[in-house]
Amino acid sequence: MKRRSKIFNVPNLITGSRFILSGCLMLLLLLEQTTGVAFVAWLVFSIAAGSDWIDGYYARKYKEVTVLGKLMDPLADKVLVTTALIMLIPTDRLPAWIALIILCREIVVTGLRGVASSSGVVVAASKLGKWKSIIQYIALGTLIFPLGLLPIPHLHQIGLAILYVALVMTVWSGADYFYKLRRIFLEDAE
Repeated sequence: MKRRSKIFNVPNLITGSRFILSGCLMLLLLLEQTTGVAFVAWLVFSIAAGSDWIDGYYARKYKEVTVLGKLMDPLADKVLVTTALIMLIPTDRLPAWIALIILCREIVVTGLRGVASSSGVVVAASKLGKWKSIIQYIALGTLIFPLGLLPIPHLHQIGLAILYVALVMTVWSGADYFYKLRRIFLEDAE
């Protein structure tokens, strides 16, 4: 019996599903925002965000960490967050400048990691970066959740306030990555 390729392991399939769920989220947020559609969008986002923890846990527990998984997991997270940020702008729940800062940080950190990797330095996600992601997920989930379904006044304003906290953590963790990797960039200057 032929063994299945390691790239098609459970964690990688879960990670791959996050890309598909991001596309579903985009389509749902494009539709007219009835309570039902908004709730399904929130559910899709929540499942995708939760899968971020599940794939990592499973990969570590069953020793199924792969190079593909290390590459695709952070990209799937970025695609999910980017989808939610961009699709929330036209709903007036999110100012575009917040999305711009968060997305620029993600691009810069991805670039920093790429340069570090080409120098033989593997950059694991920091605790600060993980907390940033959790707070972003909570904020975006709150902003996606339909108003009026739960008796929570000012729900989207609460989500925006949480996103401001995530914004601070986003900039802070980006600066932290740059500081930790500064020796790679300063080596040529000496």
